[in-house]
Amino acid sequence: MKMFRAATQRLSVATASRRMFKTLRHFCKKAPRKLRVSEALSGADLEANVQVQGWVRSVRSQKANLFLDVNDGSCLQSLQIVASPQLNDPLLTFGSAVEVQGVLKQSLHAKQPVELAAEHIRVVGECNSSDFPLKIKERHKLEYIRQFPHLRCRTNTFSSLLRIRSEATSAVHSYFKENGFLQIHTPIITSNDCEGAGELFQIEPSSQQSSEDENYFSIPAYLTVSAQLHLEIMAGSFSRVYTFAPAFRAENSQSRRHLAEFFMVEVELAFTRSVEDLTEVMEDMFKRITERVLDRCAEDVDLFHKHVRPGHRDTVEATLKERFLVMTYSEAINILKRSSQTFAFPTNWGCDLKTEHENYLVKHCGTRPVFVVDYPYQLKPFYTRDNRDHPEHTAAAVDLLVPGVGEVYGGSLREERLDLLRARLEKIGLEDKYNWYLDLRRFGSVPHGGFGMGFERYLQCILGVDNIKDVIPFPRFSHSCLL
Repeated sequence: MKMFRAATQRLSVATASRRMFKTLRHFCKKAPRKLRVSEALSGADLEANVQVQGWVRSVRSQKANLFLDVNDGSCLQSLQIVASPQLNDPLLTFGSAVEVQGVLKQSLHAKQPVELAAEHIRVVGECNSSDFPLKIKERHKLEYIRQFPHLRCRTNTFSSLLRIRSEATSAVHSYFKENGFLQIHTPIITSNDCEGAGELFQIEPSSQQSSEDENYFSIPAYLTVSAQLHLEIMAGSFSRVYTFAPAFRAENSQSRRHLAEFFMVEVELAFTRSVEDLTEVMEDMFKRITERVLDRCAEDVDLFHKHVRPGHRDTVEATLKERFLVMTYSEAINILKRSSQTFAFPTNWGCDLKTEHENYLVKHCGTRPVFVVDYPYQLKPFYTRDNRDHPEHTAAAVDLLVPGVGEVYGGSLREERLDLLRARLEKIGLEDKYNWYLDLRRFGSVPHGGFGMGFERYLQCILGVDNIKDVIPFPRFSHSCLL
């Protein structure tokens, strides 16, 4: 009898467990799976019960059906929602945030692979569309949406830009990792003026915590204009290093290619004896990163090449197929002098190349990127290597000029010869301040060089965007620091 009761109990437990498992499995089947819009559009979850969250891009109410286009920023294309008119809600307006549950179905329309047959629609966040500055059927110009830095990410153009920017960032890091570079987190706050131009933002505490004549860091400190000097330190131990970080220039400029805060990719290579060693890395990096962006962000890039700069795709593809040209600064000056174009700035040997000069040189080369090398020595900072064997006093420096933008890369060999570097620092009265920099030459110095790439200018180049303020999430420039 005891054995019978024990067996009965075991059977009851097993039966209850099976019933619980069936109930749980039934519940799991019914529970909607959360999907991004990009995942839903892939078509991998047809006939599945799913939930999508995003913002309404359009509303079309018809007698038989309610149609919504919903986007969550994961891709350019929106997901069409098909619902019964009974699910309509006055709060369902352009810009409102929604949560939609339903079944993914194959769409009958060629322009969209799938659609979501909605069973439930919940408005999570209202949007007063009459006051909303972005209009439902309007393709706003970049200049217009620039007025709304807090809202412009809701537009197709700017959301595409941010996805491209994110992919380009990943491509930069992947390129350097695959090529044996070590990433260095260089400081934002520094006591050095690497460029020597004096365009610095000085840092001071908002509330005075010490005596008035004492600096917070004991010495004047600034927002960095370049990480180069810190990378040189690291290149003396790791050979190949890079950083990808913000840089700051206090230029009083409203031009289409200058910002007060921007991002720079900076590279330093030890055991580098020629400018050609630098240009090889510059060109390879430019092409590999661009190829990845064009491949992985094809739809987003096409938006720019069709609507922002029509036909620009051909220019970009030609850039990837051809080798970049190389000319000396002296050759560039001769080309400018022979030009019939009237320039606002002089084109004598020894002058700095301005944007108008750079753009003319690129056009002269058939709209191909061109490296300009061997600049006048006096135009370059103290760390640039002296080309003492040249008939004209030049420096081993290089800039890469690209179509529509001008300079995107700038670099040089660094002066590794202690006596020449010390003499130049003495001449400009900076020997004491940069004594630590001379130590790098005293203790195991090697020939080395490096370059920096303006990330925003690079994006301008591949997308055909005219103004640099339209390729960065929150532009900072003279007399403007919104948000």
